[in-house]
Amino acid sequence: MRKTPLATLITGLLLAGNVAALDLVQAYQDAQAYDSQFISARLQRDATREREVQGRAGLLPQVGLNAAVNRIDGDAATAQGSIPIAYTADSYQLQLRQPLYNLGSLTAYDQGKLQATAGDTQFEQARVDLALRVAQAYFDVLAAYDTISFIQAQKVAISEQLASAKRNFQVGTATITDTHEAQARYDLALAQEIAAQNDLAVKRHALMQIIGKEAADLSGLKAGVKIVSPEPASMDSWVQQAESGNLGVVAQGIGAEIAKLDVKRARAGHHPTLDAVASHGRQKSFFMSPITTTTTAIGVQLTVPIFSGFATSSQVTQALALEEKSRADLDTARRNAAQGARSAFLGVQSGLSQVRALEAAEASSKLALDANKLGYGVGVRINIDVLNAQQQLYSTRRDLAKARYDTLLAGLKLKAAAGTLAEADLVQLNTLLGMR
Repeated sequence: MRKTPLATLITGLLLAGNVAALDLVQAYQDAQAYDSQFISARLQRDATREREVQGRAGLLPQVGLNAAVNRIDGDAATAQGSIPIAYTADSYQLQLRQPLYNLGSLTAYDQGKLQATAGDTQFEQARVDLALRVAQAYFDVLAAYDTISFIQAQKVAISEQLASAKRNFQVGTATITDTHEAQARYDLALAQEIAAQNDLAVKRHALMQIIGKEAADLSGLKAGVKIVSPEPASMDSWVQQAESGNLGVVAQGIGAEIAKLDVKRARAGHHPTLDAVASHGRQKSFFMSPITTTTTAIGVQLTVPIFSGFATSSQVTQALALEEKSRADLDTARRNAAQGARSAFLGVQSGLSQVRALEAAEASSKLALDANKLGYGVGVRINIDVLNAQQQLYSTRRDLAKARYDTLLAGLKLKAAAGTLAEADLVQLNTLLGMR
């Protein structure tokens, strides 16, 4: 994309210092280090990974130490009567417990592994969302730059027509109406330029909020760039991929498996548990004479639940309802992913058609402007005809640039819906960009 005079002016006025041009991949990499939503997602993933460690802990040995020191004061009854006693007793016990059979702990471990996997999947979804947000903000800034560039070019052309109309009016070859119409167009272009500059400042700030820094200029689409159709070219193929590969569907599928294990874990409340227990302890007192008792024990402990006030049965009923809910949520996620794939695919197809139509319209508008300029020069066209043709050409160029950005973004959304969007796609898209 060529460097326009106004883009250079805005770079000098709005952006201080010499800041290198930013491309899409650099913006994405900056966002990974700065964007608070993405950082939060990464920390959430790190926290969720600990669920596996916590679940495994229920299957590993548990070691504890109990110690106590007691001061005993009282009276002892004897045949001769009551005598006061006072002594100190201390004790400790070291115990090791190793679960041999505990269905609840086994199920909790399986759940912990699934929860860690779900955390990784949700983080990947955050990475995809970040890529889309960066691309959206990046293309919004490019579109704002283009709008200003086209308004600036149109303003220059109108100013030339205004000067020509004034000269022709002075020599009597044109009416004052031509001058007024050109002046009105020029004033309108000035107002549009101010609004476009404000919009650019807003869009640039939105990008800065994601990447954490300002960029003096962005790499825009190269001249004559061609946007290819998505592969495969069948919408049904993309929908099928989205129904199974979409990250939201994958995460919800893992959630359904976790809910299924919740039912198993709740039912484990009816099962007995068996533990191997080993302990070593000592108790020492000083009544009358020092007495020290040391014990070492090893064995197994069986715990059989008999009645828990219907708590376990209620937990099973609750888990079954939540399992059904997770299945319904999975169906919803599949349908949303399929709809997202359809919308994105149609967006790409519609965008490609719009780009082709606007490219043809741009060529036609250029020919129409040349014809009107020639007609104005020989007196068969009036000033307003030339102005209308100019406005049509620059409006078409603005719409064409916006259509290209929208089509590229729709392509990224299509891959995101199918669960295949990766940084490599941004790298590939980045090859279409060059210095503005």
